[in-house]
Amino acid sequence: MQINPNVAIIESLQGVGGDESKIWAKELLLSYVRFAERKGFKFIYLDDTIIKISGENVYHLYKNEMGVHRVQRIPTTERKGRIHTSTAVIVVLPQIIQSDMRINPSDLDWQFYRAGGHGGQNVNKVSTAVRLTHVPTGIVVTASRERYQEANRKIALDLLTGKLYQLEEEKRKGITNSLVKNIGTGERSDKMRTYNFPQNRLTDHRFNKSYHNLEDIIDQGKWDKVFQNS
Repeated sequence: MQINPNVAIIESLQGVGGDESKIWAKELLLSYVRFAERKGFKFIYLDDTIIKISGENVYHLYKNEMGVHRVQRIPTTERKGRIHTSTAVIVVLPQIIQSDMRINPSDLDWQFYRAGGHGGQNVNKVSTAVRLTHVPTGIVVTASRERYQEANRKIALDLLTGKLYQLEEEKRKGITNSLVKNIGTGERSDKMRTYNFPQNRLTDHRFNKSYHNLEDIIDQGKWDKVFQNS
């Protein structure tokens, strides 16, 4: 499959750590958006946990973010000042060039359902939301943000083809614990990075590098040096 290097699809998922993990996943995604804004890239939310970023060579810029991100900090709900450890799982997908897709239509199980609106007031009366399953691998993707089924179908197909591409990349690299096929649990021991807020330090365990401007990275999207060294 041939990819479009100027598009990156980023999915940020809850790992271990309960509500704090869910909050952390949202913060990471927002931080990537802030970096995109600083660089003048275009972005849209495909879902609450998925963004699509467009700009020159953005896929190669973001692709090394894929993995388990461990955070150590005192949650706002923690009254005794204890440091908690939780994780988020980041999946970075390319956009596959449509003319290069080689998926057997008989391998696809399309399902359509009604998507609920905010507050339950704008529930769609037609089945615009899409759930797409790739039967051979069991990979499931959903798309429900758009008002029209056809738009959600395209998003779902983009997500699926991106995950199939990454699945092949995992096999090529000999990775057995797939982040794409079954996402995994985001175990703390699987971390690629640790974000230690009390010490204002980000540590990348893959390259044995540390950065001491963690708050600027997360709050302002200043990922430049981290990305350059990934």
